[in-house]
Amino acid sequence: MEGKRQAKIARYIQKELSEIFRKQTAKLGGVLVTVSAVRVTPDLSIAKAYLSIFPPEKAAEILENVRRQSKTVRYDLAQAVRQTLRKCPDLQFYPDDSLDYIDNIDRLLAADKSAHPAAPDGDAPEAE
Repeated sequence: MEGKRQAKIARYIQKELSEIFRKQTAKLGGVLVTVSAVRVTPDLSIAKAYLSIFPPEKAAEILENVRRQSKTVRYDLAQAVRQTLRKCPDLQFYPDDSLDYIDNIDRLLAADKSAHPAAPDGDAPEAE
């Protein structure tokens, strides 16, 4: 369970990382990187950032580039949070696949609905 302090710091880091990625991706053009969630360990030493990348075709390439540049991103984050946090946590970046998960569930539900059409209203069989 995440404590209040962890949650506040996670939101703060998420906001600052979002701003860093907004500035960096403005140079690329046509790429949007969103920090969808940040999870901080209880000792505040590691922050796991989940990134949603658009367009999805470039997601693997962009995520790999972000991981290679993680020290630079951490330095930029440390500069942004230096007045608030004593120590900047190490950053780990993961793809946020929650939208893919939702699309998959919708697709499965649509396939199930077409395979098992519902009985029309009033024609439902009665249990004996």
